[in-house]
Amino acid sequence: MPSLSTPVLLEEYGGIARAASRRYLDVHADRGAEYLGSALREYPQRSGRSLRSSLCIAVARCFGASLKDALNSAVALELLHNAFLVHDDIEDDSEERRGRPTLHVMHGVPIAVNVGDALVLLSLRPLLDNRQQLGLRVTACILEEVERMASETIEGQAIELGWRRWNTIDLGQDDYLRMVLKKTCWYTTIFPHRAGALIGTRRPLRAHEFVHFGFFVGAAFQIQDDILNLIGDPKRYGKELNGDLWEGKRTLMMIQLLNVSSSNEREQLTRFLGLPRHEKSEHEVRWVRKLLDHYGCIDYARGLAHGLAGAADKEFEVAFAGLPESRDLTFIRELPTWVLTRS
Repeated sequence: MPSLSTPVLLEEYGGIARAASRRYLDVHADRGAEYLGSALREYPQRSGRSLRSSLCIAVARCFGASLKDALNSAVALELLHNAFLVHDDIEDDSEERRGRPTLHVMHGVPIAVNVGDALVLLSLRPLLDNRQQLGLRVTACILEEVERMASETIEGQAIELGWRRWNTIDLGQDDYLRMVLKKTCWYTTIFPHRAGALIGTRRPLRAHEFVHFGFFVGAAFQIQDDILNLIGDPKRYGKELNGDLWEGKRTLMMIQLLNVSSSNEREQLTRFLGLPRHEKSEHEVRWVRKLLDHYGCIDYARGLAHGLAGAADKEFEVAFAGLPESRDLTFIRELPTWVLTRS
């Protein structure tokens, strides 16, 4: 089990990053306050765990940087993450985010799209402000890392949306992991590690530095998130339970179900996945949910997540070899266990 320091550090660093991000939000929102201000602040005010920003700060400090050195990049991650959430919720037709209605449900799709765009644009300002703290060379390197991360993330989202648009069902574990590498891992774990190390060492990184560790942790994180969508505590999960089924997502469990179900069940599943959300029924969703249990698909996914976390443990010893012990290093070391035990 991860130590109690994990949630404490997440709350500490996340709180600092969220407070700093509010300063950027206030400046931007005041320019269109009557139409943009409250909507722009909506998701950032629904405090999440701030894993990405906290991880960026912790890695930077492991490599000798100060919290101040890493703060602008952590703020950019906070803002960009919220932008991705706004756009993802529209694309997925999700109804709930962090325990409340999604932005497009509250304000309509046009305003939500505009807010997401504004948050993307706003995330550039703290990255440019790195010039005063880190200098031009390191700032330029971080911006290049951001461009790579954003490109990978958008490509991953395109893959997932394409599977749903064309009702793709001939998929396997490798397809899922490739999609997750791009959609989830690059901006959740790989980029925070690479940006933090860059801030701490002030040197360009090798092409694959921290990619393996970030992939193993990030993929385990996403699988656990998919599992929680089916079995999570409604009071703590913060999103709509079984939402992935309503949205027709090709989670690892769904891909496994398509591959092990009978031909008749697979035919019904294919039809179900091809329906838009508003044409699915509670009865159909319950049927799919029971089928996942019948074929042990959740246990299958949980087993793979544990294997990925084990691989991350080994990769940690390579990626962080020789660094002095600190609570930041302990936090990163315990990350693979935390992603599996969070609820």
